[in-house]
Amino acid sequence: MCDGVSIREMVASVGTPLYVYSAQSIRDGYLSIDDAFGEYPHYIHYALKANSTLSILRLLRELGSRADANSSGEIEVARRAGFQPREIIFTGVGKTRLELEEAVSLDLGIINAESPGELDRIAEVAQAQGREARVAVRINPDIDAKSHPNISTGLKTNKFGVPLQEARTIYRERQKLSGLKFAGVHVHIGSQITSTEPLQRAVKALTMLALELKDDGFLLEHLDIGGGLGIAYGEQAVITPVEYAVSVLPHLKRVGIPVVLEPGRSIVGHSGALVAKVVDIKRYPDNRRFAVLDAGMGELMRPALYGSFHPIVPITPGTGEPIPWDVVGPICESSDIFSQDLLLPPLEVNDLVAILDVGAYGSVMASNYNRRLLPAEVLVDNGQWKVIRRRQTPEDVLSLEL
Repeated sequence: MCDGVSIREMVASVGTPLYVYSAQSIRDGYLSIDDAFGEYPHYIHYALKANSTLSILRLLRELGSRADANSSGEIEVARRAGFQPREIIFTGVGKTRLELEEAVSLDLGIINAESPGELDRIAEVAQAQGREARVAVRINPDIDAKSHPNISTGLKTNKFGVPLQEARTIYRERQKLSGLKFAGVHVHIGSQITSTEPLQRAVKALTMLALELKDDGFLLEHLDIGGGLGIAYGEQAVITPVEYAVSVLPHLKRVGIPVVLEPGRSIVGHSGALVAKVVDIKRYPDNRRFAVLDAGMGELMRPALYGSFHPIVPITPGTGEPIPWDVVGPICESSDIFSQDLLLPPLEVNDLVAILDVGAYGSVMASNYNRRLLPAEVLVDNGQWKVIRRRQTPEDVLSLEL
């Protein structure tokens, strides 16, 4: 069941593979962060990169969320979901000239600039349009987020932001540059962070810079401390939103201006399950058993890309003692593995399993590799379910080809 609704009922209607989301889980994720920061002035800009399905964005907008976009595509999706331009933050390492022209013309809430050169390009675009672009500079504090190397963004070896020690000079040199309004400062050191220490250090560095900029005459409107709060995949130990807030608020209060948060995974991660069907069972002479699913790395990339763990459970547990299974997908890659030596009850062809905690970085990273079709997505809310993205068809895939 998902919030009282039968998984089998949805599968009978829509088929597999199928993403199933709980609206209540999304609400709980958002409100836990909103409540944790309490009365301190704060704005939550949900990070679309985690999951940008329109119905989920609309649900978050109804809760009071704003948006954090990493491309012109995400900006367009946010606007179609009902977010106003001033409610959108534009981040991203490699913003093209066309993207900057669009961002400035829309008068977005803020553009988080990644380099001195990008600041200058924003200024050129704004001057050409006769506008003033609201900007913040993303700093790189050289702090290890202690997460997977592929999702660490705050080390000096990473491509993100400007070195902390150079940031004040970058602001000063452009303080009177026409076309720019420096509205904030920004930091984001990575994703799936599970302890307060790196987050606290990053916020401390950001607030120290903000105080220096205040002395320089900058009238900052916010501190953007990014996202990155992790969730528990299985029994992994993580920090709560309350523990996060308690660790950073003393530093934020030294500056006393609103804080901007950019959570993604921590809001939607637990909300989703990928339901798949067992299409084959294989047993080798050494007793290794394979359960081959009709979902693979094309539907859920995280295990192949990061070696990440997701709990897997049968929809209807079979009888018998649990035995080790390698749960794999149908893609022609040896990396197409969800889990190895996972203890599960005996499985048979046509059994259904659910891969859990895939609400973040699941559907957004899906691909058409092997010419496979993107799965359908459904949202369960108040005892009802609806399709929020239909299953892709061959015609959809081939419609762009000449």
